[in-house]
Amino acid sequence: MLNRLEHLRALLGRLSVLVFTVVTLAGPIVLSAQDRGSGQQSRPDDRRLTRILGGVEMTAADSAVQAVVGRLEFDSYKEILRGLTEFGDREQGTERNARAIDWIEAQLQGWGYETERLHYRFTPRGETESEPREEVYATKWGSEVPGEMYIVGAHMDGRGGGQAANDDGSGTALVMEIARVMADVQTARSVRFALWNNEETGLNGARAYVEQRAPLQGIEEPAGSGRYPEPKWLGMIQHDMMLWDHGNPVTFNQAIDADVDIEFQLASEKADESAALALKLLNANRMFATDYPAAMSNAMSNTDSGPFQDLVAAVSLRENRRLYETGNRANPHWHQPTDLFVTFSDADFRLGFNAAQTTLAAVSMLVGASVDGR
Repeated sequence: MLNRLEHLRALLGRLSVLVFTVVTLAGPIVLSAQDRGSGQQSRPDDRRLTRILGGVEMTAADSAVQAVVGRLEFDSYKEILRGLTEFGDREQGTERNARAIDWIEAQLQGWGYETERLHYRFTPRGETESEPREEVYATKWGSEVPGEMYIVGAHMDGRGGGQAANDDGSGTALVMEIARVMADVQTARSVRFALWNNEETGLNGARAYVEQRAPLQGIEEPAGSGRYPEPKWLGMIQHDMMLWDHGNPVTFNQAIDADVDIEFQLASEKADESAALALKLLNANRMFATDYPAAMSNAMSNTDSGPFQDLVAAVSLRENRRLYETGNRANPHWHQPTDLFVTFSDADFRLGFNAAQTTLAAVSMLVGASVDGR
């Protein structure tokens, strides 16, 4: 009996070591500076995974959308993001933030857009005096119904002392890449590309836009001119943190079920309209995204689409659900010095690129975009 007990204790001991090893490997992993700087090509999750459902027969209209989506370039998306990270974390109120706004505006103008800036006041925490702030936006004007538009947005400011590559350089680069593609594409309705400031301080830039611009919707100025400084809002699509879907507990490799999360807010005044817009994006993902599927959630929170949600259909695209995953430490680089361009692999960048495919496809259908003008 004694020998059998000793044998059982030894067996349990070996099992406990095995369980400890598995749990340790599955738990959160903090990358060292050396690991992060080793280059994307050495990362084990640099792979192209074709896992979306597809299989939907396309109509002639769908083929026209595919022609637009096919203009997106993975390397262009990465290069825009790399350019943004040259300005560090772009924290609001800093010189690096101001220079990044100038750079974003220059890129948009280089693609042929006339840009505008929204000016507002912001009071920093602990201060009594407000300070001037600004953000840039550009508009692709519709050829048939210019007085109606969809807003495609992301926040360009960050924090954490790194490069804010993911939060939210990834979303800003996505919006800019879509703007680049749509610059010489004809659309029936208008599309506005908005790069918000002061998201990290409480969505202040987006709130200022809503306060200043909402009353101007659909007003032709001057009358009879066919010009609409603020077209009527048909929907708002936000992009905030697009790259890191590594599970929770977090693993070194990208999660095998990584996907694009599309969120709307069930408690909003426009919940039904927002759900319909989210479904449009979900269906667009299945038809036009190349590598990653999408999923819908109804608990949108803590992002720049929030100020719009009671006024118009509003959704947010993310790497993870904001409340249930990001808010529960699903991204170890969130607001950390490790939010650097070199932290992320090509698989991570491709997840963000698939979000761009998803949004551009849905917007193209909604505004009647076409390459040849038909």
